[in-house]
Amino acid sequence: MSLILFVLAGALLGGFVNGLAGFGTGLVALGLWLHVIAPGLAAPLVVVCSVIAQMVSLLSVRRSFDWRRVWPFLAGGVLGVPLGVLALHEISAETFRLAVGVFLVVYSAGMLLANRLPVVAWGGRWADGVVGLGGGVLGGAAGLSGPLPTLWCGVKGWRKGEQRAVFQTFNLTVLSWTLVAYATQGVLTAETARLALACLPGTLVGVWLGMKTYGHVDDRQFRLIVLWLLLASGTGLVIPRLL
Repeated sequence: MSLILFVLAGALLGGFVNGLAGFGTGLVALGLWLHVIAPGLAAPLVVVCSVIAQMVSLLSVRRSFDWRRVWPFLAGGVLGVPLGVLALHEISAETFRLAVGVFLVVYSAGMLLANRLPVVAWGGRWADGVVGLGGGVLGGAAGLSGPLPTLWCGVKGWRKGEQRAVFQTFNLTVLSWTLVAYATQGVLTAETARLALACLPGTLVGVWLGMKTYGHVDDRQFRLIVLWLLLASGTGLVIPRLL
């Protein structure tokens, strides 16, 4: 019973953050799950819950979806994932995680201290594709597909709905490919399925509550929420590797 309660609570909190910010299921849920679940089981559970949460919470930004804006990120991401998997043989995933963690901490802390978020007007679709490629590489190598597209959308000067429509679609695509890979490699076990079913009510309720809260958040508040979550994510990647 205590296991199910921890799993359900993590799913509820993770779903809420995803519904509010468009990402962060694993960031929040793992804080509870890793107390009662082995990392090898928690990782696929995060992917399953993230895919469910992303599919549902995308409904809140469906009116902001623009295929012309999204496709360069997706094209780059699809190409980047296999490159990231190949990079695993050359560069340690731990090195990737530490480098990304340091970058996230420095960037998000600097932006939180700054008065204004710089707006990038150069690059166009080719730059979006390069960012998607980088996100795909990091996703394939270390499971970190989200930070680069999320940061890039934040400095493009887009409104909150436009940002979410891009990086949520990107993350959903990369996570879905990851889920397919897990299924073909036998990572998704009967225990994963059992825990995923236990998570489903918490994930759905959490996403619904997060989406309701998202409707009352303006662009500035959304920016701050994203930056604080990225700072927490980067800190979580860096500190365990420095201890």
